[in-house]
Amino acid sequence: MYASLKHIYSHFLLTEDNVREIIAAHEEISIAKEDFLLKEGQIAHEYYIVENGLVRAFVDGLDGNEITTEFFTENEIVIIPSSLFQKIPSKENVQAVTDSVLWKIDYEKFQELFHELEGLREWGRAWFSYQVFTMKQRSLDMVTESASSRYLKLMKEKPQIIRQAPLKHIATYLGITDTSLSRIRKDIAEK
Repeated sequence: MYASLKHIYSHFLLTEDNVREIIAAHEEISIAKEDFLLKEGQIAHEYYIVENGLVRAFVDGLDGNEITTEFFTENEIVIIPSSLFQKIPSKENVQAVTDSVLWKIDYEKFQELFHELEGLREWGRAWFSYQVFTMKQRSLDMVTESASSRYLKLMKEKPQIIRQAPLKHIATYLGITDTSLSRIRKDIAEK
């Protein structure tokens, strides 16, 4: 039942009692496909961990079309850091792609635990460092890798997205058109 939370909060400085305390601060929620966790202009007051399902973040592009900026799969944290930590309105929307079960933790409760538990502070530093690395790698991939390579990498690293997300969401996440993605998928299938 708490597998996602135990996985997320595993850190050598967090004792089992610490992890139990952190888990107890979370609330299980279920959301339906296409429901929003956060809308553009709102301020985030919590973050979530995906137990099962698929969630995405997106913005409305200059032409009015949605552009997927991130996918969140099982055992990942659904968060818009700038809104949550700086208490500013979000520029992104966060929406369930599928029916999903999530664990929610309130920002204030997280802050209490963060200041109380040294291991959670170290966990937070490690998590943010990994997120910065991942974002940098993704931005480099967008300018140094072909669309086909980016798609194959997504297939390998997050197959759940390929199986569950609409093609238009995947295409905008990869920075390509639906037509280009269809051609890439056809080429891969023919090989």
